[in-house]
Amino acid sequence: MLQSVLINSLILMVGCLLLITACAPTGIYHTVQPGQTLYRIAKTYEVDERRLARVNRIKDPNQLKVSQKLFIPGVTQRRNISATTPTSASTSPQVATAPVVTKKQPTTTRIMPAVKTPTPSSATAVKSAKGIFVWPVKGTVLNKFGAQGQNIYKGIEIDVPEGTSVVAAASGKVIYSGNAIPGYGNLVILEHSDSYFSVYGYNQKTLVKSDDHVGQGEKIALSGLPPNGQSARLHFEIRKGKSAVNPILYLP
Repeated sequence: MLQSVLINSLILMVGCLLLITACAPTGIYHTVQPGQTLYRIAKTYEVDERRLARVNRIKDPNQLKVSQKLFIPGVTQRRNISATTPTSASTSPQVATAPVVTKKQPTTTRIMPAVKTPTPSSATAVKSAKGIFVWPVKGTVLNKFGAQGQNIYKGIEIDVPEGTSVVAAASGKVIYSGNAIPGYGNLVILEHSDSYFSVYGYNQKTLVKSDDHVGQGEKIALSGLPPNGQSARLHFEIRKGKSAVNPILYLP
């Protein structure tokens, strides 16, 4: 309980510092539209193209897909990006194109009545959040989120060998990397868009420092042993603001 309060305090403190000192924001997410290239997106947002590719773990810029979300570090607002129209003689990089669906048009036109859009339920909201994070490690879940006997877990604990690579569950900014919070060992906390945070504890070693920007799937730590002497594992949390949520609902 004390450790969870300390993490909440740390998250709140980071938020206050951002407001007081007007620090540069973490960044935004840009949704790729038809005809947009990585080069044009990087140029429009005034971000180095190689850095943009590294943060988003893009190995081949030619494989950019429509509706793919790109994390743009250090940017406050979305910008309009004009599409690139390639010609047969063009040597420009391949651009994102929308799939073409050929459908036989009906001979008559049916006028549909107006339908009121329903208000999304909480179940719909959870379903839409599924898969926005990836697993930080591959292993068996030892302890699930919530009450387990006399213990209450704010996240999940995943059984992995000591020294296993721990990766970022989503693109974001490192707001903490250290071992000053009791009970978590070497700890990494990432800040993501939409007020999400992810927490990685019990690490043998951290590989990032505060203010680093990391891409989804980028290595951030090596797993280790919990301070209480239990077997090697990773403690993993996802938080929406200061509230801990069940990570399973956000993982693939």
